[in-house]
Amino acid sequence: MLAHQLELLAPARDADIGIAALNHGADAVYIGGPSFGARSSADNSVSEIARLVQHARRFHSRIFVTLNTILRDDELEPARKLVGQLYDAGVDALIIQDMGLLELELPPIQLHASTQTDIRTPEKARFLQDVGLSQIVLARELTLQQIREIRQHTECTLEFFVHGALCVAYSGQCYISHAHTGRSANRGDCSQACRLPYQVTDSQGRFVAHDKHVLSMKDNNQSANIAALVDAGIRSFKIEGRYKDLAYVKNITAHYRTLLDALLEQRPELARASSGHTRFSFTPDPNQNFNREFTDYFVQGRQADIGAFDTPKNPGQAIGFVTRVGPDWVELETTSAETELHNGDGLCYYDLQKELVGLAINTAERTRKEKVWRVVPKDPMAGFKDLRAGTEVNRNRDMDWVRTLEKHSSERRIHLWAELSETPGGLALTLTDEDGCSAIAEIHTPKEPAKDAAHASAHLCSQLSRFGNTEFALPDPHRHISLNLTQPWFVPASALNTLRRDAVQRLQQARALAYVRPSRATPLPVPAAYPEDTLSYLANVYNHKARDFYARHGVKLIAAAYESHEEAGEVSLMITKHCVRFSLSLCPKQAKGVTGVQGTVKAEPLTLINGKEKLTLRFDCKPCEMHVVGRMKPPVLKGNDDVLNDEGQPLRFYRARPQALRP
Repeated sequence: MLAHQLELLAPARDADIGIAALNHGADAVYIGGPSFGARSSADNSVSEIARLVQHARRFHSRIFVTLNTILRDDELEPARKLVGQLYDAGVDALIIQDMGLLELELPPIQLHASTQTDIRTPEKARFLQDVGLSQIVLARELTLQQIREIRQHTECTLEFFVHGALCVAYSGQCYISHAHTGRSANRGDCSQACRLPYQVTDSQGRFVAHDKHVLSMKDNNQSANIAALVDAGIRSFKIEGRYKDLAYVKNITAHYRTLLDALLEQRPELARASSGHTRFSFTPDPNQNFNREFTDYFVQGRQADIGAFDTPKNPGQAIGFVTRVGPDWVELETTSAETELHNGDGLCYYDLQKELVGLAINTAERTRKEKVWRVVPKDPMAGFKDLRAGTEVNRNRDMDWVRTLEKHSSERRIHLWAELSETPGGLALTLTDEDGCSAIAEIHTPKEPAKDAAHASAHLCSQLSRFGNTEFALPDPHRHISLNLTQPWFVPASALNTLRRDAVQRLQQARALAYVRPSRATPLPVPAAYPEDTLSYLANVYNHKARDFYARHGVKLIAAAYESHEEAGEVSLMITKHCVRFSLSLCPKQAKGVTGVQGTVKAEPLTLINGKEKLTLRFDCKPCEMHVVGRMKPPVLKGNDDVLNDEGQPLRFYRARPQALRP
């Protein structure tokens, strides 16, 4: 990707959603392959990915496949074969975490560093560039200044998440799921312990917070920071959501397409990374999709309101208040007369314990009073705790919006210029697109003088501008069609249609030939030195090829990945920029102590408790980070007393290979 191009990178759970993302303006789409994609239930066959690639080629958009789990030794060869299949299918790049892949004989496919590689420093970013990574996904926790510093030390494309759910841990640095359930986040099977409610106690066992989701973050939304991110050096703007549904991908892709297009209009030195212009039949609105409210996280520095501590669910948007409650109905007064309620809408409210309660509408009717609606819920009224007059009500599902997004909702067209000229035996049509690709089609047809010159010219322009369901369009037939004729000839519509179809087909072929798949970056001839000479389990080295990679780049001591079960004691199961102590106003920089219900709260250590699970919070104030500390639960014994891992294999097999990682 050229340095001045801006890329909108959208997620796809499957090929159909990927096609919708492209039609709604994505310059690139990332999707999981049949395995190793870090999303255990978002796999796709190679043939489906090939179908997505074919659609992307129409717009010179790119398709990236996620191969970003850490791999066992026995998975290296299947992964290598899969890469070959994906390359043959036309995939443009792989998003990887496991550096062992760089030690394999791979086709010349471009490689991108996953967010799981935990890129927070200029030194780490430069290293990954120097070993052959063309595009790197920076940590979500970075500030604009930190991004600028990385840009100053690199030339590769910098990618950044601009929207979607946030992992509270630095990506690749969370092991709670594996420690407690055997399900590894680094292998695409996170159990999402961060969304659970916790009791928070201080060093004396006193409660600091009760049933709060203190590790649950609001959702990322960088809408207000796009220009600042561009100026800091970001060139690929990534939307989170390979588990998300079609409506989410359509809406959020359209939203950021609109923002980026507006910026491109203001900044002529910038360009989009693919072809076409997109029009939508709806107004994009991120608030309409599932979200836990929004934050721009650390981009503008540490903020106090990044957490979704009350609920990990979608609280929706406030629409009004309860006025009356009946035996099987509830009356609501909306804050706006324009608010319409629909059968099937989803409402919710907070009960007195600040728990979010959902209320699905069976029927909704407007009363004679302005802004007052009578709603009959689908469930019995007795189940709605603390629902009373004065309760504020939110809507988290608008069926009118849902139906809008279920329909055809966008058009993406490549702009053309057309020239009709004479040949000795008939006519020729030249089509030239916005990328400079050109094609000529000719037809042999008698040229008959038109009885009405003006009508004949209009007829020619009308027939030549009908590009129907193709990816092409003439934005203005009066300015984009040139009739290079000695006179306006009468030409049958059937002949013009044939001429136009042939020209379109040849232009499509010309565009296919003009597309150049990005090439693999060449690593430095002398292996770049890794920024550190010692790697702990946090480096996620899980196979001998990854060990060889780091050893070749100067690392002397290489520990095995946490999934190798060699860290038996208490370790950091999560490292995060989010600080519970700061969020609860217990940070020493805020105050030396805060008087709580039972006196002055001791800030450290704090303990998180969920049922029988206990985690210790420790704080590293120099980098301003929090460590969630715990130990691995004893493995479950099955049948013949073999210990099984999360893939159902005996643990003795699981252990044998990582032991070899010790130098």
